[in-house]
Amino acid sequence: MVPDVSTGSRTRGLLSYLFGPGRRDEHTDPHIVAAFAMPGLPDPGRAPLDQHHRLLDQLADYLDQPVRAREARLGKSVPQHVWHCPVRTAPGDRYLTDAEWAEVARRIVHATGIAPDGDDKGCRWIAVRHAEDHIHITATLVREDGRRPRNRGDGRRAQAECRKIEKELGLRQLNPGDGTAAPMPTSAEQAKAQRSGHRQTAKQWLQEQAQAVAATSRNEQEYFSTLAALGIHIRYRIGPETGDVLGYSLARPEDVNAQGELVYFGGSTLAPDLSINRLRERLIAQQPITSPPGSVEPDRWRQADTALRDTVRFAFPRRHHVDEEVEGEPDSVVQAQAAAFGELLHTAALTAPAYARSELRSAATAFNRASRSRIRAEHQQVAALRTAAKELLYTGGSGKDGAAAALLSTAVFVLIAIAHWHQSRGHQQQAAAAQQALVHLRTAYRQTAEPVITDLTRRTPTPNTTDRYAAQVHTAVPDHAERILADPSWPALATALAQSETSGQPPHRALIEAARQRELTTADRPAEVLLWRLRHATADRIDQRAHIARAHIARTRPTAPASTVSAAPTGYRPAQDPTRHR
Repeated sequence: MVPDVSTGSRTRGLLSYLFGPGRRDEHTDPHIVAAFAMPGLPDPGRAPLDQHHRLLDQLADYLDQPVRAREARLGKSVPQHVWHCPVRTAPGDRYLTDAEWAEVARRIVHATGIAPDGDDKGCRWIAVRHAEDHIHITATLVREDGRRPRNRGDGRRAQAECRKIEKELGLRQLNPGDGTAAPMPTSAEQAKAQRSGHRQTAKQWLQEQAQAVAATSRNEQEYFSTLAALGIHIRYRIGPETGDVLGYSLARPEDVNAQGELVYFGGSTLAPDLSINRLRERLIAQQPITSPPGSVEPDRWRQADTALRDTVRFAFPRRHHVDEEVEGEPDSVVQAQAAAFGELLHTAALTAPAYARSELRSAATAFNRASRSRIRAEHQQVAALRTAAKELLYTGGSGKDGAAAALLSTAVFVLIAIAHWHQSRGHQQQAAAAQQALVHLRTAYRQTAEPVITDLTRRTPTPNTTDRYAAQVHTAVPDHAERILADPSWPALATALAQSETSGQPPHRALIEAARQRELTTADRPAEVLLWRLRHATADRIDQRAHIARAHIARTRPTAPASTVSAAPTGYRPAQDPTRHR
């Protein structure tokens, strides 16, 4: 059951919509099911057509009487005096009777402070049903005694009451809100998007664009310049004394109101973590990576994989099962890890092999909800992971050699761990979003892993060598040996063992070290998990040897006599060798 509280200024206009046919003729039998005073209350929905408009006027005047009295007393208008709360059952729920909806309405106006039980001086309200699955509660926000109602936090209070009602009426139990979700688009915004031919409302589109840009930006200037490059209009809120940017609003191109003005949405309105302050907290937590002069360009995918493995090691230490409760980093650090992981999904979606990008975009979008909770994130503690995520944007390749698949394999485990962490803290909405993201991430992983595994399988060692590796599996990982050898990816793992052995690591030791990194019990394909761990370790050893070799060459290279060395003048540029490009 989903309530959606909003306010407005035109009682008559809202009533016309509630008792009318709807924007797409979707309203059927509009009628009042509950009100602050039912006897004698005009019901335009059940009146003859020739009386419909007259009764709408009467009902609007009746509801507005306390508002007009307050305006006459104070000599000024009451702003946003119309309170509106549609309440809808979840898809698949049974249809409630009018009597049940009436009780739902009374409980919600009580819980929100609009009209508390036993308070004869509460606000005037009605509940209109014009469809099987929902009602609309509308009230005027001036009490009978002329005071304003105490309805602060009414949206949160309505949500909490709906959770109780669902349980009592046997309806689908929805996840409780925690105030960190992005606001849902209103029915008016959805109708406007349909009329304009857009798949998403302006608010949804702007939210997705801003989340993706924030994940890929290194500083505040880059964030706003990228948004502008996408054609998004930006309006800044400037401090009158300091001239600093205190906030901002965004508008979708060509999204205008009836007056032809652009419709802007504040950053915090789009999502809590898109406010200017939350953005600055994220963007300043960067660790610029600088490679030494003459060094080989690092593999950004493997760099990100290493940072992600460190996330598991430090955020979830000594965890042998993803559902095991152990003491780890403070919740504020784990929350920061989740936020940085969300950025990694966004950047991976831009640079992964083309065939996996759609699923990664879907995973990143779904995970946006799981990347924030009421726990304040310590972003400075996860600068390495956040920076590794940004560095993916500057990789020369697209991870086709298996580095992308290895990263996504680690990401699957991290996402499972984050989902469990949210679940254990009672973050139901975040846990559900993480599970939704996991479906897309697993699909993206399979898309990137299959070509690599197929190639490795084609290069499986000879039967004698493969049998020798199988014996090593039995001695190194006895508890999982049968599952590993029965895994369809076992031939590819045998190839990885051969590559590891060639790099100087005995297969038995390589298997022990790979198995020790993290549990294998919950792995659907344990051979595949070991495969990526082995390839990661083998690549690290090869890089380390190459680094040692380059350092040795640098130490033994003869240097020119001091007398032949002269300082270059300022601004000096060496002449181009005319034979260089021949």
